Amino acid sequence: MNLNKLVALIKIIRPTNIVITILSIAIAAIVCLHSHFNLINIIFASISGGLTAAAGNIINDIFDFEIDKINRPDRPLPSKLLSIRSAYTYYIALNILSIGISSFINNYALIINLTAVIILFFYSYKLKRIVLIGNILVAFLTGLAFIYGGISVNNIREAIIPSLFALLINFIRELVKDMEDIEGDSKAGIISFPNRFGFMNSKRIIAGFSILLIAATFYPFLFRIYNIKYFLIILLLVDPILLFILKSLFKDDSRKNLNKISFILKLNMVFGLTAIYFGK
Repeated sequence: MNLNKLVALIKIIRPTNIVITILSIAIAAIVCLHSHFNLINIIFASISGGLTAAAGNIINDIFDFEIDKINRPDRPLPSKLLSIRSAYTYYIALNILSIGISSFINNYALIINLTAVIILFFYSYKLKRIVLIGNILVAFLTGLAFIYGGISVNNIREAIIPSLFALLINFIRELVKDMEDIEGDSKAGIISFPNRFGFMNSKRIIAGFSILLIAATFYPFLFRIYNIKYFLIILLLVDPILLFILKSLFKDDSRKNLNKISFILKLNMVFGLTAIYFGK
């Protein structure tokens, strides 16, 4: 295997997203811990979740091949660093490995992982092209990662709040990405929300969900679910970043700025995870 193909195999799974998925599941498990837990289950859940997300990114690139020729020509498939046949083989291998690992956790984990694999396939194949449905599914799957972490330590209840936070911030990010990709989506015949209803309406929805998320971040502190450390990180870092993003979005909706906003939202999710971790 030459170096270029190795780089392509790494790039197509979007390693930054995989690391965030692994951390999300691990932190969810840690947040949900009781006095007794199985460390191996946490490791298995984190790794299997990361592998499922990686496979999902591959199948998404396969079905987005024509779109990425316009939007992201540097991606491994349109740049021909990796063949579609090799990508399919890679996709199948990662899913088999992921499902195999999750079967060692418990039956609920196996069912959730299988569900995620199926949703990711149909999302990439068809559902992402339905206005808002694709956005909601991606946000749902991100939230499901926290539930998956809770299941690995047999405690779903305490995973609900971080799951809802993750769902909201990723729904916002999905709309921003649709705005960024509007040119390629239009040429490929994909009718996203920004494509059908325009940028201003998209910004209004993003603003509404951002305000909802900011308001929701106060709930765990006010009801003494998380401590003062959580509140300080949220108050001084997470919420100000959300406000900055809104200001930037309404000021500049160029593709370059939208790409920057998308990255900042991803980074802000890490800060949110940090707040939850220190807040318990």
